[in-house]
Amino acid sequence: MASAAFANSLFTTSSSSSSTALGSRPTSNALVTARVSFPNSRSHFFSIQLKEKKNSSYFTTHCSLNDASAAPKDPKEEETPIELKYPAYPTVMDINQIREILPHRFPFLLVDRVIEYTPGVSVVAIKNVTINDNFFPGHFPERPIMPGVLMVEAMAQVGGLVMLQPEVGGSRDNFFFAGIDKVRFRKPVIAGDTLVMRMTLVKLQKRFGIAKMEGKAYVGGDVVCEGEFLMAMGSE
Repeated sequence: MASAAFANSLFTTSSSSSSTALGSRPTSNALVTARVSFPNSRSHFFSIQLKEKKNSSYFTTHCSLNDASAAPKDPKEEETPIELKYPAYPTVMDINQIREILPHRFPFLLVDRVIEYTPGVSVVAIKNVTINDNFFPGHFPERPIMPGVLMVEAMAQVGGLVMLQPEVGGSRDNFFFAGIDKVRFRKPVIAGDTLVMRMTLVKLQKRFGIAKMEGKAYVGGDVVCEGEFLMAMGSE
């Protein structure tokens, strides 16, 4: 009886000190002490064990939620550097292949790369507008803007990439820009822009060597120029 009373007082002291330290929630050490102090008192042991598991679960869940919401996020891990955000335009035809098709040369070749080509139907190409373009010193010295007529010319050259392919049967020696209609300039194009031009074949009359095309030019997804184009071609 004396040894049992001593063990009981030992458990009470250990449990009360643990409760004071953790705000009335026993630690895992108190559970081990209960297992040793009352090996034969199964009902008392199980009631303590269940209570401790419940409190421990509440304490763990409560703390983990607070930690997740309060943990600061490292911006370096989430933010992608701007130089890696935007993929490059694909290359379907490079400048050397373009020069093999179009007869234009410096300073009047206004197509740098073909990024999409559907034989006999359409071409999408780009013109990198740079301050080194020879028209900027005069248009205009204080505000470099690409001339609208050169945007139209660049789009006509893209149309030539459709017309001078075997699927259409044009000849670079007998290929002409015949007319424009419904041309509208929506926004200015300045040095540093990338002009993306799509030309689509609408109607082809091989008997007369006349083709009608629709064109749109974009900068950053915004339409800057659009219109209808007439192309005239002949056989070699």
